[in-house]
This record gives sequence, C-alpha cells and structure tokens, in this order.
Amino acid sequence: MSKYRNKPTIIDGIRFMSQKEGARYLELKQLEKVGLIQDLELQPVFDCRINNAKVCKYLADFRYRDTKTQEQIVEDVKGFKTVVYRLKKKLVKALF
Repeated sequence: MSKYRNKPTIIDGIRFMSQKEGARYLELKQLEKVGLIQDLELQPVFDCRINNAKVCKYLADFRYRDTKTQEQIVEDVKGFKTVVYRLKKKLVKALF
C-alpha cells in the first residue's frame, strides 16, 4: 500500500499515480476535445534555480492553455498536500 493510500491507474496506456489524477486527465481530455483548453501536457518539469543554482525540480501533473484567456494553467491533483508540496508550489509560483 502506498504512503497516501492512492491507487495507481492506467488510462490510454499512461500510468497515473492515483485514480483521482486519472479522472482529472479524462476531464481535461474532454475539455481539449471541445476546444476549451489546448496544448495539454502531462508531467511538465520545472527546474527551480536561484542565482543559477538548482534548488529543486518540481513535477506538476498537468499544464495546458485556457483558450478563452490564453492563460497557461499548471495543475497538481492531490488528495493530501504535504509540507514539501506546499513549499515547492510557493517556490514555483515565485519563480515562474
């Protein structure tokens, strides 16, 4: 059993760390199909650097663009937000 009781699932040949993340993927695919979002990307990586020194790597679940506002959205699907997740989220928000 995993630490946070998530159950990995496979959808479209892609392994997701939880059923909740897999369900969100299906929702986002549908939104992309009807044209509400575009450029859906799975597992985008953000290298967090300060003064040219790598502090950490942040791996989000999804990144896409809202077609109405053209805003880029980065999403994480979490059942439990750890202290490390909260810190990395703040760091990514400040850097990007």
